[in-house]
Amino acid sequence: MLGRTAGNHGPSMMQRVSLGLVPLVAALLTVTTFFRMQLLDHLSWLKGPEDRSSDSCPPGHFRLGGMKDCLSWLSCEMIQSEVTVTELIGQGAVKQVFLAHWRGNKVALSRLAVAEFGDDFFHGLEMLKGLQSPYVVKLLGYCEEDHTILTEYHPFGSLINVNSVLEQEGHRGFNTWKLRFRLAVDYVMFLLYLHNSPLGPRVMCDSNDLRKSLSQYLLTTELRVIANDLDALPLVNRSAGVLVKCGARQLQGDFVAPEQLWPFGDSLPFSDDLMPPYDEKTDMWKVPDVTDFLLGQVEGSDVVRLHLFQLHQDCKRTKAQQRPSALMVVQTYKAVYTSLAQESEPFATYSERVRDL
Repeated sequence: MLGRTAGNHGPSMMQRVSLGLVPLVAALLTVTTFFRMQLLDHLSWLKGPEDRSSDSCPPGHFRLGGMKDCLSWLSCEMIQSEVTVTELIGQGAVKQVFLAHWRGNKVALSRLAVAEFGDDFFHGLEMLKGLQSPYVVKLLGYCEEDHTILTEYHPFGSLINVNSVLEQEGHRGFNTWKLRFRLAVDYVMFLLYLHNSPLGPRVMCDSNDLRKSLSQYLLTTELRVIANDLDALPLVNRSAGVLVKCGARQLQGDFVAPEQLWPFGDSLPFSDDLMPPYDEKTDMWKVPDVTDFLLGQVEGSDVVRLHLFQLHQDCKRTKAQQRPSALMVVQTYKAVYTSLAQESEPFATYSERVRDL
């Protein structure tokens, strides 16, 4: 009988020890992050959505780059007479998106694609109107009678394109863990805003897989993340006992949160009436997957992942109530960013690191 070597039976002792140390190292990093977070929590830039732009306008108004004054949202008459549609650049179940021109500016014109989805289309319009902020695409006008919405145009398209954009020759210098982590901070900052929005706590429902989730956001030419597709943002109203369900069909897969899956197995056919509702913690389940994609495979990204290990494990807790809030995720992300930036650039000032975010 031939002898067997120890190497044929799984990982070596050194590998087992190394793997066993990962949770311990992550726990130590979490403790360090916690104390740093206590200091950062007192700073104004963690207390709520920040205005990243200098072109803020009163509600119902907008200003594009190069414009001196704010203008009222464009009316039906102005859209019909001043906007020229050039080509189709995107299409989903609810709407078609066209590249258009208005007064020398490239703009995006969305038009209802299928009449039966009119409610979703107009829900998206109401969300755009009510959630205008640095985290949402800029609304320029709308025409309900023509089923059209006019928004700012972003040539890089959806967040799905982040890898191809950063691999372009002109952007390779930005393809760093810092830039990619900042995109993740933008993403979770939007979730924080969404869960505490002026329209009440909302859930990002149109996110049943990674690609679909990424398609709800745009990558700007300043390499920031903004939300774009707001057609499915149901309201959570705990005081009234109102929770949500993301559509009336059965959801499947590991990307959606456990509470979004049919809980009765194959023994009972799916029924929307029997499907239990849930709340915004479904968004937190998806954070680790989106952030992992955004971090990519650049130098330093695995160090970021290690620092976020425990937090992301908490985001994947089966019981939704045990997952961290969007605020906790934002606080931890910013604390980790500041800590790692300080280690990589010891001579950079604190204010410079904060401005990066």
